Amino acid sequence: MDYGKYRFEQAKREKEAKKNQKVVEIKEIRLGLSIDTHDFETKGNQAKKFLNSGNKVKVSIRFRGREMGHPEIGLDTMNRFAEYCSEASVVEKPAKMEGRNMLMFLAPKPTK
Repeated sequence: MDYGKYRFEQAKREKEAKKNQKVVEIKEIRLGLSIDTHDFETKGNQAKKFLNSGNKVKVSIRFRGREMGHPEIGLDTMNRFAEYCSEASVVEKPAKMEGRNMLMFLAPKPTK
């Protein structure tokens, strides 16, 4: 067997396998604790666009100053955001405080 032909066939197979792969990126959406309705809808629509293109979304809220005393408001905002994006996503990791940030991960709904 010719080694050059073998290498060519192997490279061809690897190229075909690479063509069928999809790289999943993580896009970040940052919300404020006291976000208004239109800003909320704009961020939600942006997240839906990311999810429909097959990317995961990391939703984060940064707590500043006295906001640290009210994590329940941030949790309500996160739950509202997850509900807003529910037709395009599934919650991969629920909202959780990590230092001054509250993070939540959304993944696109699996297609059948």
